Amino acid sequence: MKVKAVIFDMDGVITNTMPDHFRAWQKVLAEEGINATHEDIYSREGQKGLQSVREIFAEHGKPFHLKEARAILKKKEELFKKIVKIRFVRGARTLLRKLKRKNIELALVTGTSRHELHKILPHSIYRLFRISVTGSDVRCGKPHPEPYLKALKTLGVTARQTIVIENAPFGIRSAKGAGIRCLALETSLSRRYLKGADAVFSSVKELENQIHFSSHV
Repeated sequence: MKVKAVIFDMDGVITNTMPDHFRAWQKVLAEEGINATHEDIYSREGQKGLQSVREIFAEHGKPFHLKEARAILKKKEELFKKIVKIRFVRGARTLLRKLKRKNIELALVTGTSRHELHKILPHSIYRLFRISVTGSDVRCGKPHPEPYLKALKTLGVTARQTIVIENAPFGIRSAKGAGIRCLALETSLSRRYLKGADAVFSSVKELENQIHFSSHV
């Protein structure tokens, strides 16, 4: 299979800011009487924030009001910006540069808003991607296939010519819904949560060693 493009998720695949997202969600939800678990937050990685609030409230038997949910989300985003520390998934930057040297098209698909993306991802990494699709650019976020379908269309490649690298259930569902082969990393959740991926790897190094990214995969 000729691979022309590799599409990366960001959190848990390139950057490792999910611990800070988790801390921010935990704090604002605790103020609403909800003890958010690791699974509550990590399993929803990539989902639009308002939908996360809606689902978590429903699971805890709390009524959902859009105005209040927006206020909770704003508070969470402000807290995240205060506490976030930029960390990278080991091996991710090296892999990106290797793929770039092989002239494989790179794209980024993330649920993060565009203004947050530019605060989190250094320009030296961002410039490696030919295109990026953020939560600000789509009507339906992950697990809907829209983000990955938009990336395919913008890149001008087919699903069969593309591989996605993800680390969360919603991202896997989004990629597979767009018909793209999806490789998953156990950076945030164990493989039992990553069902639906075509292959699961414990690290970027293991993925790179077993999948030789050349003109054919």
